[in-house]
Amino acid sequence: MPLAKYIFKPGINKEATNYSNEGGWFDADKVRFRKGRPERIGGWVKNTTASFIGTCRKLYNYKASSGTNLTILGTHQKLYVKSGNAIHDVTPIRKTSTNTLSFAATNGSNIVTVTDSNHGAAAGDFVTISGASSLGGNINSAVLNQEYQVASVVSSNSYTIEAKNTSGNSVTANASDSGNGGGSVSGVYQINSGLDVYLPGTGWGIDSWGAGAWGSASDLSPLNQLRLWSIDNFGDDTIAAVRAGGVYYWDESDSTGVRAINATSLPNASNVPTAVLQIMMSDVDKHVIAFGCNPIGGTAIDPLLVRFSDTENAANWTPTATNQAGGVQLSLGSTIIAALRTRQEILIWTDGGIVSMRFVGEPFVFSFTEVATGPSLISPNAMINANNRVFFMDRGGFYVYTGVAERLPCTVLDYILSDINMTQAFKIFAGTNENVNEVIWFYPSSSSSEIDRYVIYNYLEGVWSIGTTADDFVRTAWNDSSTLKFPLAASKNDDTNNNYLFDHESGHSNDGSNFTSFIESSDFDLAPDGEKYTFISKLIPDLEFRNQQSNEDTVTFTIKGRDFPLESLNTLQTVDVTPSSTFANTRARSRQAALRVSNNASDFGWRLGDIRLEIKPDGKR
Repeated sequence: MPLAKYIFKPGINKEATNYSNEGGWFDADKVRFRKGRPERIGGWVKNTTASFIGTCRKLYNYKASSGTNLTILGTHQKLYVKSGNAIHDVTPIRKTSTNTLSFAATNGSNIVTVTDSNHGAAAGDFVTISGASSLGGNINSAVLNQEYQVASVVSSNSYTIEAKNTSGNSVTANASDSGNGGGSVSGVYQINSGLDVYLPGTGWGIDSWGAGAWGSASDLSPLNQLRLWSIDNFGDDTIAAVRAGGVYYWDESDSTGVRAINATSLPNASNVPTAVLQIMMSDVDKHVIAFGCNPIGGTAIDPLLVRFSDTENAANWTPTATNQAGGVQLSLGSTIIAALRTRQEILIWTDGGIVSMRFVGEPFVFSFTEVATGPSLISPNAMINANNRVFFMDRGGFYVYTGVAERLPCTVLDYILSDINMTQAFKIFAGTNENVNEVIWFYPSSSSSEIDRYVIYNYLEGVWSIGTTADDFVRTAWNDSSTLKFPLAASKNDDTNNNYLFDHESGHSNDGSNFTSFIESSDFDLAPDGEKYTFISKLIPDLEFRNQQSNEDTVTFTIKGRDFPLESLNTLQTVDVTPSSTFANTRARSRQAALRVSNNASDFGWRLGDIRLEIKPDGKR
């Protein structure tokens, strides 16, 4: 019987119907295209056994002049510095109360009420208590004197915590717990936690761009925002900002045991912004730049105002005739979404388009030029530098910027845009895997409030792939390898107090466990134009096994079929292929067929070549 070779076009195409995409691929998960061929993506392993608290939505990595490799993590509850294998809590302090705290417990309950006038805390905030004495029973000094998360706010003068021992286990008060904890108690309050979910507010600028009436009042604040961080390095130090909140500074020379401070507390600080949408360092001239911030003398955010510090001075933001501090209000759109430092310019996306910001020196310091009207960003982290270009996603598609913004042809566009949870669109973020020429966007589907899907664009080959975050693949932030050995990503578990960093493209497993990968073709006619029923008697695979562990390693080939495009696709034959397989006998009849290649393993990868089928005309009984 004759052999027929089937060569499939690279990339996933969901813009055409399954049948009209004959000769192409229609669906995939955890498969990429490289040099036109589909292959299983690399695996992932924990970067360190140290965990962190909260959902991380920003990772920033750099190497200090000492050679120390630092990764900064911004979660919705904490700010961390990773150095070596340790993750250190450097969350800034908002307030310290001295000798003002007292406690009350109820017999049989683990709830302790803390009284502290004008504490300013919200549920989910963290406070470290010290100097407390025993309440007389189970709620002793060791229980009280540790870091606690505020369970609920009773009033502006009191809140509750859930008593625990030093191992984190719940402690229940007994009848002897009638004291108030002593008179020399201190409470150190970390900055208010943010939200792990996007909640629409009121007014222009609080909701996703384009929502709310122009000119209406906004209740924008760090407490009602999905917690997003912007992070950059100022030399060896770190500068970070909470979206709609303050600017913070961590001094690398102070060691990882010292917390970041509010930038307004820097020596000789002058008019440092107190509320910003984003913070950034300029690369050549070393200005700290605030995008969407409060003006000098004001406290409310002007969403189109760009301010910059004096050169090489993160503390001085007061413009004078002898420095280069200043500010400009943009005129394009009504609010800044985000900014990105790129080659010889900074790109600023507003809800109306893109502005190019360039350093020009005195007297103007920076120039601002509108380079695109219309394209914007779907979220503040939906853009990325790759291959000397800028790739970004707005609500209508994907773009590349090379001096002008051009829409990218996308073979999965409608599939993606019709299945995004736009309410949680601010969670969307872009990453790169430049070793394999990829830009990746992670996004929440319409049925999820958290990221559960991704789309990959190979920018050298112009092909797309898609996938899900099943198999413990939920990622909320990404940093390419750069100064690291592997791309680094942050996970999110159901328990947000137990999240981890993962090295990607490391091995072939899900941190030692299996994960599933597959690719499935569109329908293809077995006879010209599907004129006749065809019998498939043999499958000859062309498959490369990677990191093969044994001859028992298995990749599954499934032949599916149907007689008409609107019929259901039925499984006709399933065969397992091993490294020693030469062919597989099959018994399948159909007018049109589809091929699925899949495996669930932890120890090897695979790369697919061309498939041959032994076929002959046949009837159908």
